[in-house]
Amino acid sequence: MNLEHVTKRYGARLALDDVTFSLGTGELCAVLGESGAGKTTLLNVIAGQTAFEGKAEGCGRCSYLFQQPKLLPNLTAEGNLRFVLPKTLWDGTGEMLARVGLAGREKSYPHELSGGERQRVAIARAFLYPHDTLLMDEPFSSLDLSLKKSLLELVAALWKESGRTVVFVTHDVHEAAVLSGRALVLKAGRIVLDLPVRGDIPRDFFSHPQEETVLTDALMRL
Repeated sequence: MNLEHVTKRYGARLALDDVTFSLGTGELCAVLGESGAGKTTLLNVIAGQTAFEGKAEGCGRCSYLFQQPKLLPNLTAEGNLRFVLPKTLWDGTGEMLARVGLAGREKSYPHELSGGERQRVAIARAFLYPHDTLLMDEPFSSLDLSLKKSLLELVAALWKESGRTVVFVTHDVHEAAVLSGRALVLKAGRIVLDLPVRGDIPRDFFSHPQEETVLTDALMRL
């Protein structure tokens, strides 16, 4: 994936300002910044969902995972996966639901699932949908700590198996330090820090890598 001089305006407001960076296939990259820094706009540019100035190449087909699961209430867990898939891939839905810890819940409707279970369905759907790049917009922000830990580990495991590129937005420097291999900090639509994050993914949830301090310092200086 290669973005060059990407600029996006909403009227007089500059949402992205001359953003340039590249990601190799299979990288897992976090994007941090204050509200209004341009994080979600950047995801929308990568996904081809908004017009912009500049160049964005090699993004391929994108899959999206949101803060809220956004499941269709009239479809079962299995039905929500099948809804986004060609019939040739329907046979894999049961296996994927089992992979995310929902074996036996295939016929359950969203209202019959807990919040964590609904997010697991959304994760399964996002990874099962044929894609080159997975975009995640604060998918862990509303979760309690124990659930966040388990879903961070789940996403890391599925990412390793898929080998796909992942870009995720977060306000949480700990999430970025534990889950990503690289972290970008945005300020007023510009990249002010591009930080490699060392070590295997995921890192120990209870650790505090050095990169967490660097990211915190960058955000506090915004």
